[in-house]
Amino acid sequence: MIARNLVFAASLCTPVLWAGAHAQEFPVKPVRIVTAAAGSTNDLVARVIAQGLTAGWGQQTIVENRAGGSGIIAAQTIAKAPPDGYSILLYSSALWIGPLIQDLPWDVVRDFSPITLAASTPNLLVVHPSLPVRSVKELIALAKRRPGELNYGSTSIGSSNHLGAELFKSMAGVNIVRVNYKGGGDALTALIGGHVQLAFVTAGLVTPHLQSGKLRPLAICSLQPSALAPGLPTVAASGLRGFESGSIYGIFAPAKTPAAVVARLNQEIARTLQRPDIKERFFKLGIEPGANSPEEFIAFIKADLASMGKLVKDAGIRVE
Repeated sequence: MIARNLVFAASLCTPVLWAGAHAQEFPVKPVRIVTAAAGSTNDLVARVIAQGLTAGWGQQTIVENRAGGSGIIAAQTIAKAPPDGYSILLYSSALWIGPLIQDLPWDVVRDFSPITLAASTPNLLVVHPSLPVRSVKELIALAKRRPGELNYGSTSIGSSNHLGAELFKSMAGVNIVRVNYKGGGDALTALIGGHVQLAFVTAGLVTPHLQSGKLRPLAICSLQPSALAPGLPTVAASGLRGFESGSIYGIFAPAKTPAAVVARLNQEIARTLQRPDIKERFFKLGIEPGANSPEEFIAFIKADLASMGKLVKDAGIRVE
């Protein structure tokens, strides 16, 4: 009986041992990172990480751009890919926010295996210099005195600049009006020209205009002060506790990818993100490197889904 039990126990261990050995060997061929259009922030983050991985594990890591469809093409490519770790997705928080505001053919928890939070780009709350405010509290006070008179520039529905402004409206209890533009460049031009009074804009995009005095920064939208905006207070510390706005970039494998392979990917990506040269490259792009465990990343996504889901429902945000 003891002998039989030992044989049975050994047979149970075999898949575990195989998975561990398989993860140690991974990768034995090129890995592809699928992402959005070339030149996008998704693409820039993916290329920096791909170069670091190629140097780190000796296998080529290729970035494959799948543009169009609000991320649908890129996401579906990985959702349907073999769950072996050789095809992974790098995409912004639009991957899990998108299904809250429109009908999309995936569920981030069901269809993907989160690997790590890779990077983030916090928004800055900036105003046109003609607006007589120099702090978040002064802006809130002005908006309350002039309900419906202040406009904010925004891009697509559900973008970080749109949701950031709607979160600001909700938490501050103010009525500011959205003006939609096709892209971030158009919205920024309108703000510089005084056609709108404020916007939530990524640090990398707006920094040159702050230095020239064409725009005035009031606060950064990260929870903690950031080296991307030295000396600038956070919105959270300026009266709206817990306020946070920006884009998050995560890396995902297809659902059912072996846990050992996910752990190996997480380990190598984290090592890449911690390299001083990688941090410096990100900093110059206005991007903060991330890196957390798969468990921490999925917990973050679920918490973000809960908070953003409430905001989307309360504000009636929907793409028809």
